[in-house]
Amino acid sequence: MKKEILLEVKNLKKYFPLSKRTVLKAVDGVSFHIHKGETFGVVGESGCGKSTAGRTIIGLYEQTDGEVKFSGQNVHTLTKMEKFKLHQKMQMIFQDPYASLNPRSTVQEIISEPMEVHGLYANKLERLERVYQLLEDVGLNREHANRYPHEFSGGQRQRIGIARALALDPDFIIADEPISALDVSVQAQVVNLLKRLQKEKGLTYLFIAHDLSMVKQISDRIGVMYLGHLVEQTISKQLYKNPLHPYTKALLSAIPIPDPDIEDTRERIILEGDIPSPIEPPSGCVFRTRCPEAMEVCSQIKPNWQEIEQDHYVACHLYKKDDSDKNAPKVNFLAKS
Repeated sequence: MKKEILLEVKNLKKYFPLSKRTVLKAVDGVSFHIHKGETFGVVGESGCGKSTAGRTIIGLYEQTDGEVKFSGQNVHTLTKMEKFKLHQKMQMIFQDPYASLNPRSTVQEIISEPMEVHGLYANKLERLERVYQLLEDVGLNREHANRYPHEFSGGQRQRIGIARALALDPDFIIADEPISALDVSVQAQVVNLLKRLQKEKGLTYLFIAHDLSMVKQISDRIGVMYLGHLVEQTISKQLYKNPLHPYTKALLSAIPIPDPDIEDTRERIILEGDIPSPIEPPSGCVFRTRCPEAMEVCSQIKPNWQEIEQDHYVACHLYKKDDSDKNAPKVNFLAKS
């Protein structure tokens, strides 16, 4: 049975003009899709453009080029009223639970505000009952409704942010690094909460993070970003079992393993050099200046986005697919050999 595609992103670009001649290419030609009910994880180092991609997808930023389709509708060509209605179905959880909540508003006011803006529920009493229900859904108590954000811990504030995102009963939520500002002990709790809510409410997630170990716990498929580009994409288990792109291998090698014997003997891939500026990205492959396996062709030609094996895509000159036999399974091999 073919899965329904809820969100489709095609060649998305977001450039920020800094001057007449200078442009910052935050997102430069990203394409992927998300099936209804699944979690698509986007990972990469800070500054790779993953948060900008999320904000552009939901419409907080106007795209420079490309298109975003949600349930078949192009998000960036809708009228103002159509976008207003669409935002009931698309919500966002922000990275910083300290900065994303109004310190002058009570929890009740923070969660009920989207309901008032969209005219949901007939009166204040119904909205209050909805607030109580949402607080309990995210693991808080109804007594918390009259408190202010400064009275809560970071994990509790993020739960309030999740409750606010659920206030309009959305279908799709962009979680923009929702656990990066939290203690390690709290991160797993928030991830488990998101998984439970997804199961109970049939939610679809775009989960943005830089911690590959935590992304593995929640994502069905993962896309790896570097300097505004997707460099690899596949199902979660396959990415960890058989990473193809040198950048993905380096990210995975940085994840600590809770076994001293294995941790002491395994090879750590340390990338040399600094991340290039998105104002002047390298020619050819954007990763070539830090890649331990870079070849001459990497500086001359941008690698194609290709399916090396089933549902496993990569943009790298090290790999090619064998099209000689269309009935044979796709096989990857090193271009060097």
